[in-house]
Amino acid sequence: MADSQLHTAVDLIQLAVTHGVTIGTAESLTGGAVAAAIVDVPGASDSLEGGVVSYSHAVKEKTLGVSHELLERQGAVDPEVAEAMARGARAALGVDWAVATTGVAGPEPHDGQEIGTVYLGVSGPRGEDHLELRLDGGRAAIRRESVSRAIDFLASQIELTDNFQ
Repeated sequence: MADSQLHTAVDLIQLAVTHGVTIGTAESLTGGAVAAAIVDVPGASDSLEGGVVSYSHAVKEKTLGVSHELLERQGAVDPEVAEAMARGARAALGVDWAVATTGVAGPEPHDGQEIGTVYLGVSGPRGEDHLELRLDGGRAAIRRESVSRAIDFLASQIELTDNFQ
């Protein structure tokens, strides 16, 4: 895939099916929009197991297993939290790969982070990774771009599996 073109949800499902892997989501900032975008693809049920909308710290802790101490120390908008959310979704959903979203869409800064600060986390067979984004625009635009980038990040990580087998 060309570097300038993001993977779509269709690409993600095709990659997951080709690799024979299951996927899931853990979403704060995007509130379920990543899972919804994936579900829009016919055949998504071949790979998508589910998603967790973890808008509150309590759900991040209880459902995804994110450490209370980490959330207290760093706040929810943090690369370690994004990775922990993805790891927790992977375990809770029993999937091969999970992607997580956390960030600030506005209307005001949150947890000491500026509007447009987004962290994506991914967890898979090789462990966790994260991507930091600084996005422009209003709340809806930041959330929309976060969904696109989360899908691309997960697809890119699955695609890299070819290089590690």
